Amino acid sequence: MSEPAAPHDPTVTEQDLTVVGHQLGRPARDVVEIAARCVCGNPLVVATAPRLGSGTPFPTVFYLTHPVVTAAVSRLEAEGAMYTMTDRLGEDTELARRYRAAHEHYLAQRHRIGELAGTGEVPEIEGISAGGMPTRVKCLHVLVGHSLAAGLGVNPLGDETLETISETWTPQRCACDPVWREA
Repeated sequence: MSEPAAPHDPTVTEQDLTVVGHQLGRPARDVVEIAARCVCGNPLVVATAPRLGSGTPFPTVFYLTHPVVTAAVSRLEAEGAMYTMTDRLGEDTELARRYRAAHEHYLAQRHRIGELAGTGEVPEIEGISAGGMPTRVKCLHVLVGHSLAAGLGVNPLGDETLETISETWTPQRCACDPVWREA
């Protein structure tokens, strides 16, 4: 699998928020950056503040918004892929080491996004990343969002999930609904 699209501008525009709202079927909340974009420019992943405007702690920094990607990942979750991956973490020390490094990267990125958002420390989620990292796999959507935001080679199980869904969706091919931009 080749690298996702070239580096993009993470700046959030009103158009981005409109598109994300259409993707999610609800208004976007506390978006700090567009962490990954489709080859057409639409958001794929948003970086969300670690403390929402309501005061709620929010550990999922990299939130997958694109419904085609989300559906493909949901199918894998429905098949129980997380359980097999969690078992492999207990058996493969190199995979476990790389997954722990992904966890540390996620925490560092959450800190960076929190500073950009001005949310300050969020002690309720200190040391807790998302998706089950670093010892299990709980949510493939988080891992894929992390892989798309960070690039290949950072989150091994997110990368693996992207490879598994590559017949349904790939970062090199647009699967966006034109209505998102027209609305």
